Amino acid sequence: MKKLILMLAAGLMLTSCVSKKKLTTLQDDYNALQTSYNTLQAEHQQANITLAENRATINSLEERLKEAQAGQQQMQVAYTELKRSLDTSLQQSYEGNVNISKLVDEINASNRFIHQLIEAKDRSDSLNMVLTNNLTRSLTQQEMQEVDVQVLKGVVYISLADNMLYESGSFNIHPRAAQTLSKIAKIIMDYPDYDVLIEGNTDNVPISKTGIRNNWDLSCLRAASVVMELQTRYGVDPKRLTAGGRGEYNPIAKNDTQVGRQRNRRTQIIITPKLDQFMDLIEQAPAEN
Repeated sequence: MKKLILMLAAGLMLTSCVSKKKLTTLQDDYNALQTSYNTLQAEHQQANITLAENRATINSLEERLKEAQAGQQQMQVAYTELKRSLDTSLQQSYEGNVNISKLVDEINASNRFIHQLIEAKDRSDSLNMVLTNNLTRSLTQQEMQEVDVQVLKGVVYISLADNMLYESGSFNIHPRAAQTLSKIAKIIMDYPDYDVLIEGNTDNVPISKTGIRNNWDLSCLRAASVVMELQTRYGVDPKRLTAGGRGEYNPIAKNDTQVGRQRNRRTQIIITPKLDQFMDLIEQAPAEN
């Protein structure tokens, strides 16, 4: 290309007699050839750059291919090891002669037992709610201020204030407690499958009265008085009744205020499902293998 341009230039100098129009034409041809040359030169440089980029891409792909091949080899080794471990486990299971059918039967038996316990608890919870609703509906507005009824963990707690139940500083039942106790006795007798614990509680002020040694004594005597009242006056089966006292050691409020001490001086009638029903269920539990 350069040689051609030089020859044209020489020709122009030798032919000074050439016409101006022809000279202009030759100049235009020269410029066009120069432009073509520059374009080809730029394309050549761009081709070199593209070639270098392609070589870099090829090198990168070759590196990635090597990494993939190495990873494949590692996975093959891991697969071989896992297959060997699985084959060993299957062989051990076969040699141990595990009886899958028997295992499933044992699981099903355990599930049936769990469902029986859940159903028994649900029945007990339902009866407790009915018992509580029946009792609260039978109490007057005044009685509800002195009687607290709660169901906690499947057990019905009826808490009665001491000034409603007993004569002051005594374990004798106050006459005005008769109406409330009669309603509680009716509920107890309507649910013969429940046991009843009468629990006496006091504040921490020491008792000083003839025949009563301490707060333990007072709490037990008060519980026994309620038990005797339920048995002799209202006909509750004494086999279902238990009397107990906790003295000052089961407070529900602080004893440093008059209100707190009054709350602690209480008698609780605790109604619970018979435990032997649940024990019978437990005895029916599937034997452990």
